[in-house]
Amino acid sequence: MSGTAVLERAAVVRRGRRLEHFTITWNALEGLVAVVAGAVAGSISLVGFGIDSFIEVTSGSVLLWRMSVDAEVHQRERNEKRALKVVGVCFLALAAYIAYESAADLRSGRAPEHSMPGIILACVSLVVMPLLSRAKRKVGRALGSSAMHADAKQTEFCTYLSAILLVGLLLNTFFGLWWADPVAALVMVPIIAKEGVGGLQGKTCEECRTG
Repeated sequence: MSGTAVLERAAVVRRGRRLEHFTITWNALEGLVAVVAGAVAGSISLVGFGIDSFIEVTSGSVLLWRMSVDAEVHQRERNEKRALKVVGVCFLALAAYIAYESAADLRSGRAPEHSMPGIILACVSLVVMPLLSRAKRKVGRALGSSAMHADAKQTEFCTYLSAILLVGLLLNTFFGLWWADPVAALVMVPIIAKEGVGGLQGKTCEECRTG
């Protein structure tokens, strides 16, 4: 690898680290707000969204470690596989939690209170998450990192979950349809679980689709 290529890769690695630092900080704050707001409103979906954010913190921490050891070329492939497997575990944990909480929500049939902080949080997340996912994909392509691509995919799922959360909160607030959020969330479970299995097998998202 030429000196120029090494410098360019180092710049991309620094960009990746900044993205993961932002991911960790953002999701820690987002998770705290969501869990507190969900506890106050009695919203299982909002609490679940907050715990998803804490899972994202774990994923971001793993990818930050991945960026920190990038310079060790002889260990890069091994570190890549380790990081990809941990992100895959995060996917599966997220899928299991969403399935459990959605089923519990449907079983209880108890409508949560209206939560304006939850609605605002979901709206802000819908703006931030797509931009963050796009930036991570660019870094993943530049580094040839399947783990970064998987982390970008998990950030993308956070966008979907934000939309599901927002629709559920709005339908409950204006129409009293308490079941809308858990039903929509259950639709996401097999998709997220498939990505998690692919991560544990050391596959990229594209490899998971092509078998």
